[in-house]
Amino acid sequence: MGYAEDLAYIHDAGYSEYAIRSTPGILQILQNHHLDRGLIVELGCGGGWSAKVLTEAGYQVLGIDQSEPLLAIARQRVPQAEFRLASFLQTPIPPCQAAISLSECLNYQFDERGSLSVLTPLFERIYTALTPGGLWIFDLLEPGQLSPGEKQQTFNQGRDWTILVEKEEDPNLNTLTRRIITFRQMGDLYRRSDEVHCVQLYRREAIANSLKEVGFDVEIREGYCPDRLHEAHPVFVARKLT
Repeated sequence: MGYAEDLAYIHDAGYSEYAIRSTPGILQILQNHHLDRGLIVELGCGGGWSAKVLTEAGYQVLGIDQSEPLLAIARQRVPQAEFRLASFLQTPIPPCQAAISLSECLNYQFDERGSLSVLTPLFERIYTALTPGGLWIFDLLEPGQLSPGEKQQTFNQGRDWTILVEKEEDPNLNTLTRRIITFRQMGDLYRRSDEVHCVQLYRREAIANSLKEVGFDVEIREGYCPDRLHEAHPVFVARKLT
């Protein structure tokens, strides 16, 4: 399981900009499709930044995540939303007007994931849960995050934390591995934590075909309006027609 206490704290404190910048674009997509009220189910809701924006816009929100520390932050940030500790691959998805998933959550291999044979049943469950005209909006990472043989190392820090991340892509398995070391200040000392996150990389054509087979009408974008994501990081807007 990923995003234990220290990484959850650091992720929320230092890496929330993605959700904050993306959610207004999601709101615009919803409104363009005349979905201006009702329940939004967010898979991989994290610390609740998207839920905050959506509830302030008048939607009901159910957030689902596997990290209890992140959900504790979300519940404090957005007490009017509902949050559930569960794997979204297994938990029931209630009838809703839209489902969303930001920040490549579908790529993560925290549970039994790793192929379209796992994602397709999720797409089917979401399709069933959506009302006619409902939307399934999400982004995914594709192969090509790093150059062949490259190991990318990054460093970031905040007022009371430091994080070091090493990334490596396996082009044969289409996986990206992140080795994460964090240091969080606890009084006069710093506490070290280590996590390894492995994500499965999917090609957009395969994802689009899987969505269409389920019954969705599919649009592929390069980002949530107005921001463009990395070229190997597409956004999918899948609509249930009937």
